[in-house]
Amino acid sequence: MEKKTFERDIVIVGGGPSGLSTALHLTKIAPHLTSRILLLEKEHYPRLKLCAGGLVIDAENILEALGLDSREVPHVDAKSIHFDFAGKGLNIRGPKHHAIRVVRRDEFDHWLAKKAEERGVEIRQGITVKKISPDENGVSIETDQGNFRAAIVVGADGSNGITRRSIFPNDPVYTARVLEVLTPTIPHHSASTSPDLEEVKARREGVAFFDFFPVPDNIAGYVWDFPTQVKGTPMRCWGVYDTNLLADQKRPPLKEPLAEEMKRHGFDLNEFEIKGHPIRWYNPQNKISIPRVLLVGDTVGADAIFGEGISMALGYGNIAAREIAESFRRGEFSFRGYRHRLARSGLGQTLFVRWLITQVIYTFKWRWFQILLWRMLKPIVLFVAWVFVLNWSKRDLRI
Repeated sequence: MEKKTFERDIVIVGGGPSGLSTALHLTKIAPHLTSRILLLEKEHYPRLKLCAGGLVIDAENILEALGLDSREVPHVDAKSIHFDFAGKGLNIRGPKHHAIRVVRRDEFDHWLAKKAEERGVEIRQGITVKKISPDENGVSIETDQGNFRAAIVVGADGSNGITRRSIFPNDPVYTARVLEVLTPTIPHHSASTSPDLEEVKARREGVAFFDFFPVPDNIAGYVWDFPTQVKGTPMRCWGVYDTNLLADQKRPPLKEPLAEEMKRHGFDLNEFEIKGHPIRWYNPQNKISIPRVLLVGDTVGADAIFGEGISMALGYGNIAAREIAESFRRGEFSFRGYRHRLARSGLGQTLFVRWLITQVIYTFKWRWFQILLWRMLKPIVLFVAWVFVLNWSKRDLRI
């Protein structure tokens, strides 16, 4: 059977936060383009997505500017965050606001997609893109359900998506390793034998933990433990993140520090399902566009320090939408200004600063340095975090 060819001005490949944010920002910045957008998602919402699901204040700022309220999504608010080394370190608490809001990505992405559809964005689910082929006059998109033709394509299909592989097949890859586990709030087998467990549960309830104890063992990252929920049931989300900056050194298996930390709190990692995924992290050398194709979200790169992706993805959508709107106004689609637009934005600046910080905190791997950083330099760490790492969204929302 002959495949049909569909015509669209803007095709967004990938229906996660970066693709949906791009569409939503276009409906706000250039509403006349709304009917000319087509978003392709290979799965069907709500679809599984491995992610700890932390929404920092910047993510909530961007959503609020779009007229969206993340409280509509099932969530758990963590009132404080611990940044520790071997169980001791900094405790950061928002004076008037929760420190982090934790969502499940299947629920969050589905909610965001419905908001985009309500504003007139066409989303087609269950379509797998096989190849992206730009030329002087447009872009051909080959899928398992027909071929599309677009004026431009937005690659929002993640760390290992087909868009980047099609246009930059030999580009270097900077990816982190991640393992993730869901557990009850307290170990089932200990609930009736340890009178202190309820006290421990209460002390940890509503608190998110990052512990950097694996760094001296050449795992350039941390173990995390967040409060979360699954279908309304309180749970804990555990995981380990490794930037791979020390991949040329001798390292233990990635699950070893995760198992160690979980054991310290009475959990046996072997009793739970372990899931893993890569995260492409931002590097200033990452290529981000060619004529008629630009990339957003993890396709460009997430935060290198923590692998934080949701707020970054939402921010990429804002920057990309402005570049797209300007390109349609001019009738010129080289996207030559996209790198400069990103670099001068609050998002681009924080990505760059976080990349620089990553080179320090994970390559200076000595135990004494990690103790000094996370236990003794609280005023300096808080200053750097507040000025250079957080609150970047406010600068971009003033554009």
